[in-house]
Amino acid sequence: MGDKNNRIPFGEDNYTHNIDRNNERSLDRRGFMKTMVGAAGLFALSTVPWGAVAAKELLGLGNKEYPEKAIAKVSEMKVGDAVNFTYPGDHDKALLVRLGENEYKAYQNACTHLLCPVFWDQGEGDLICPCHKGKFDVQTGAPTAGPPTRPLPEIVVKVEAGTIYATRVKRYEEKL
Repeated sequence: MGDKNNRIPFGEDNYTHNIDRNNERSLDRRGFMKTMVGAAGLFALSTVPWGAVAAKELLGLGNKEYPEKAIAKVSEMKVGDAVNFTYPGDHDKALLVRLGENEYKAYQNACTHLLCPVFWDQGEGDLICPCHKGKFDVQTGAPTAGPPTRPLPEIVVKVEAGTIYATRVKRYEEKL
């Protein structure tokens, strides 16, 4: 009688006995955590090259040189006029303002707050961002009102043979 109760009622293919006991825990909690930590470490290591590129850019170790680009003819601009152009690339909008007889200022035309376009307001004498009422000083590109906290990136210009050229983009910490 005791033998009857200890007997498996069905053959070994019964659903309660289909576990391969030698390999039933090939991935337990500890193994799973080791795998996840290893994957996270691999992901972190894969970002190192991009971090190095970003650090190089932020520290100014990779100053980029761009070709000079003609913006406008001096004879076509009156004092107080502004001209839109693109520099350094074809999709990088910029703005040139003639402030005096021989004085020109150019800035990248994207507000440093949320990249809205910046406009020259000759009456106010400021560069205006209409999105959040930001204002920038035309002489320095520094923000004077609104939410922007960083200056507009300045584009260095030169006049040669009656033509105004963009020569390079000045970095934030540069002083000329």
